[in-house]
Amino acid sequence: DAVETQEHYKSRWRSIWIMYLTMFLSSVGFSIVIMSVWPYLQKIDPTADASFLGWIIASYSIGQMVASPLFGLWSNYRPRTEPLVVSTAISVAANCLYAYVHVPHSHNKYYMLTARALVGFGAGNVAVVRSYIAGATSLTERTSAMANTSACQAVGFILGPVFQTCFTLIGEEGITWKLVHLELNMYTTPVLFGALLGVINIILIFAIFREHRVDDLGRQCKSINSEGEESAVPDQDTEGSIDHVAVVALNFLFFVILFVFAVFETIATPLTMDMYSWTRKEAVFYNGIILSVVGIESVIVFMVVKMLSKRTGERAILHGGLLIVLVGFFILLPWGKKLPNIQWQEIKNNSIPRTTSTEMLMPFWSLQAMQLPSNETAEPVGCPVTQSWCRNTPMIYLAQYLSSDVLIGLGYPVCNVMSYTLYSKILGPKPQGVYMGWLTASGSGARILGPVFVSQVYTHLGPRWAFSLICGVVVLSLLVLEIVYKRLIAFSVRYGRMQE
Repeated sequence: DAVETQEHYKSRWRSIWIMYLTMFLSSVGFSIVIMSVWPYLQKIDPTADASFLGWIIASYSIGQMVASPLFGLWSNYRPRTEPLVVSTAISVAANCLYAYVHVPHSHNKYYMLTARALVGFGAGNVAVVRSYIAGATSLTERTSAMANTSACQAVGFILGPVFQTCFTLIGEEGITWKLVHLELNMYTTPVLFGALLGVINIILIFAIFREHRVDDLGRQCKSINSEGEESAVPDQDTEGSIDHVAVVALNFLFFVILFVFAVFETIATPLTMDMYSWTRKEAVFYNGIILSVVGIESVIVFMVVKMLSKRTGERAILHGGLLIVLVGFFILLPWGKKLPNIQWQEIKNNSIPRTTSTEMLMPFWSLQAMQLPSNETAEPVGCPVTQSWCRNTPMIYLAQYLSSDVLIGLGYPVCNVMSYTLYSKILGPKPQGVYMGWLTASGSGARILGPVFVSQVYTHLGPRWAFSLICGVVVLSLLVLEIVYKRLIAFSVRYGRMQE
């Protein structure tokens, strides 16, 4: 048994911190342009409509879903520096492409679609990051490290739009560098800043990141990705098969968790516009504030979960998180008698936008720029008469909506961290790259299907059906958790090498 040296310990945690940074930059790369995609798309290609915007938003998740298992497989057999550097370089190149999509004379929208899909493809390194952290931490360190990783990801999603807002000071015209056909404006500068962060990340990976591995007890082991460490994993520590029933169950639970959160963030704008007669601008502004508060709440929850899990264990916390999410959506069910204000008037001027099922495919922050033209003074508000359920479904009171936001903002981060932590512990000393890739792909698939599901059900059947079905899905996930509860234990515990 090789005891970990102090030098190894310090180097190991420096490498883990580089992984935290990589996760942070990956989420910043997604969110730093999300509020400006629509106006930039309209500027470079007037033929693009809202439905195409939905594809651009979804292309990130599609790219990540495809890339995650591939990068995970790569990291199982080669030094992780390779997939980390290549994936980050792809993101850097994709951001530079995004800054130049105005140059071609036609099909500009397809270049933007390609750029965002490649940024998502580069974000497939999340699987590499998670698998490295799982292998470089002992069981007692694992929950804290996974919580820190998720917190870095959450902070990246929060700060991305903040960076974007700062760059709006440059203006829409900005500065043009004709020699290289580069326009530095409020649309291109954020992605170039993201590309710069990516280059810094690559430099830090080369300079600081090292392959390290410890077993579940924290003893220094030889990494399969490096020949630089002398001590090897004892044969008996890797003997035994992975519990694939538990693996599949956690993939399903993670899919449900990401699915319901995608529904939550997608439905915010159309729901509040229908129920509270908010204008598009009001809905984006108020929901933007709410999502920011939920993001801060999530970061706090990540920190609290690290301490709480030491007392109760990950399985109990996952169970509690799913129950909180269930209550959050149950509260959203319409129970009262008061109906929402109906938008009776016909809209004769086609230049006034309306909320369509296609627009519901987009998270609300992507609708920020979809405001009325400056020469229009009236915007119809209320629940559209074209949605037949508006005439007989009670409204959801604002107190219900805000209470639901708080509960989902509490339950989602709990479930997210516990899923990753339990998953990594179940896999044990086996190479985790491919498995983490499939877990990430499950989440990406959920983020694609969630908006599609809610846009169709909410538009045609209303919130009662939409949220009832979501509650049913969460109840099903709770039943699955109950069935596999005893199997969700660490690999070392399962084979009697450690006490739970």
